[in-house]
Amino acid sequence: MKFLLKNLNVYYQNAFQKADIMIVDGIVAAMGSGLLVGGDAAVFDFHGAAALPGLIDPHVHLREPGFEYKETVRTGTLAAARGGYTAVCSMPNLKPVPDTLENLNVQRDIIARDAAVTVRPYGAITKGEAGAELADLEAMAPFVAGFSDDGRGVQSAELMRRAMEAARELDRPIVAHAEDESLLQKGWAVHNGEYARTHGLVPNDPESEWRQVERDLELVRETGCRYHVCHVSAKETVSLVRLAKFEGLDVTCETGPHYLTLTDAELRDSGAFRMNPPIRSEADRDALIEGICDGTVDMIATDHAPHAASEKSGGLAHSLNGIVGLECAFPVLYTKLVRGQIVTLERLIELMSAAPARRFGLPGGEIRPGELANIAVFDLDREFTVDSSRFLSLGRATPFEGWKVRGRCLMTLADGRIAWRDENV
Repeated sequence: MKFLLKNLNVYYQNAFQKADIMIVDGIVAAMGSGLLVGGDAAVFDFHGAAALPGLIDPHVHLREPGFEYKETVRTGTLAAARGGYTAVCSMPNLKPVPDTLENLNVQRDIIARDAAVTVRPYGAITKGEAGAELADLEAMAPFVAGFSDDGRGVQSAELMRRAMEAARELDRPIVAHAEDESLLQKGWAVHNGEYARTHGLVPNDPESEWRQVERDLELVRETGCRYHVCHVSAKETVSLVRLAKFEGLDVTCETGPHYLTLTDAELRDSGAFRMNPPIRSEADRDALIEGICDGTVDMIATDHAPHAASEKSGGLAHSLNGIVGLECAFPVLYTKLVRGQIVTLERLIELMSAAPARRFGLPGGEIRPGELANIAVFDLDREFTVDSSRFLSLGRATPFEGWKVRGRCLMTLADGRIAWRDENV
């Protein structure tokens, strides 16, 4: 199969250049101006749109197997493709939990059958994500991006030490949901700030996050394992990671679009604003922005976590944790951070593509002639309104509902295949 993408502004070797891209049998066969193609090849003229390395999300919940009423591998990866993502890492809070190779293979078989983009699963750190006994890390290691008990922090320091020692030997990262449950109040709903006080809601204190990161970093010093912190939300966590990097520890971290663009002063009593960790204070948001600017925060992940409408209908106090964002993350961040002159487009590409590709060994991260095409084409000038009723994901709860943003994805090529194409292309 052969097709030509014409009149693009291609991000190649850390700079933008006007070029066409020829794709032959899924491979980037040629790049340059005025390329011609014969025969029955398809030609797509993008009139100056930007061709970026496909976005990569190291933190999504695809919900299948076990919770298909929330999302499926098919719907979740189609949503990813529509948002410009060519690869994602899927979290292990599933049924069965991927804590053995047999259980992991249930998910891998579904991925092989249904995924629209590359999906690399995580294996669980502990059996059943129950925090009592290590999962079969060795058997799963060749097939996973790393090990995580996302949804819960590993409460036992000794068990985490053993997990880190095993992960080091297996050359896989520990991908930590950092949460000290002893520092949480039962029934918490929002950040421990002014909104919680004025609305009489049970708060979640950021100490529950940064204290466990502090503990884990000490274990990293002892074990030498690769360590990645999920969904960083607190300014203290940013400081801890910055110091760990200065020390030379093999540590990376991610934050989410919602933590970079919202504060608890902007909360609404809606399940679309309920997630774990919660949206925090202006000082926390500013520390995260400083972190993405100075390199402390390595990447941005959506933590795409769909639920059924009934599970998100209880407002802040009574909804389940989790929001969706694959289909609007790039436009939100491009609009708020790049057009807002906080970061360059080049830095955003690093945060959303190159950095996660490097850390988790995923395909893509840059456009390379001679390799499979993992490319997202965006019209950076096109304005639209985030409308969750049009999402391909089964999840609808997003705090970005109604936002006017720029950066419409026109086409996504994942591993050389057209995984998404706007109806107007």
